[in-house]
Amino acid sequence: MEAVNATAEVQFFFRPFSPDPEVQKAIFVPFLLMYLTSLSGNATVAVVVQTSPSLHVPMYFFLANLAVLEIFYTSSIAPLALANLLSMGKTPVSLAGCGTQMFFFVFLGGADCVLLAVMAYDRLVAICQPLRYTLIMHWSLCVELMAGCLVLGFLLSLPLTILIFHLPFCHNNEIYHFYCDMPAVMRLACADTRVHMMALYVISFIALSIPLLLICISYGFIMAAIVQMRSAEGRHRACSTCSAHLSVVLLQYGCTSFIYLSPRSSYSPEMGRLVSVVYTFITPVLNPLIYSMRNKELKEALKKALRKF
Repeated sequence: MEAVNATAEVQFFFRPFSPDPEVQKAIFVPFLLMYLTSLSGNATVAVVVQTSPSLHVPMYFFLANLAVLEIFYTSSIAPLALANLLSMGKTPVSLAGCGTQMFFFVFLGGADCVLLAVMAYDRLVAICQPLRYTLIMHWSLCVELMAGCLVLGFLLSLPLTILIFHLPFCHNNEIYHFYCDMPAVMRLACADTRVHMMALYVISFIALSIPLLLICISYGFIMAAIVQMRSAEGRHRACSTCSAHLSVVLLQYGCTSFIYLSPRSSYSPEMGRLVSVVYTFITPVLNPLIYSMRNKELKEALKKALRKF
């Protein structure tokens, strides 16, 4: 009963990056700039795709949805992280607040990973079956695939969040992180977490390995099709759209695999926190830049939109 009461009343705090307030303020500025840049960049991509009739095709439908996911994904973490940078880690978060943040982070991150696999399939159909592309990738299928991404993200997030927040939390309430990440929160539980860690590892392995396997299979067929293309312009066009997607895949899957698939014995809280900065702040900034620089149609649509202002 005492453990239940302690858990119900616990409030978490996040460990500062530095004990020096001036260093914290210096870190706050680039974090804020990255957050605002990611919001504006991803919002621009989503709005341009929506308002440009030439971009009303499945590839850009998925890209716009990826941009929207990135906005909500980074917004589930950044505001609280920025507040804690200024308060030296003294901004508390309740157990319910921590659970809510964890749920949305895993939900949106899981949907993001599955969507990247869907985008690889879209490129596979476009390059390997160009004459049947519009027949295969019809709008109802695109909507169903996007809904499937969200449902799978939800199904990944809910059981993990419930499982972790049924653990008892006692006296140590300082999370060695800047948000409620699962491995960092589980380290604070005053109970045996081996079953929970195994569940996290298994679900993370499934959530990361299956989409990544589908991406690799898709790009295996895509590379074979590109090699057989006779037109140099066709090869260049196919490679430019695929290279942008592959860059995003490497950033997303590389960082998340390091955090969630590393053995517990080798997990370093400090390294985990630094790697998390990449996929929570840096990747959402880079995604719209990568796609806009590597994609001719999107680049032209952005130029047209800017001329209107």
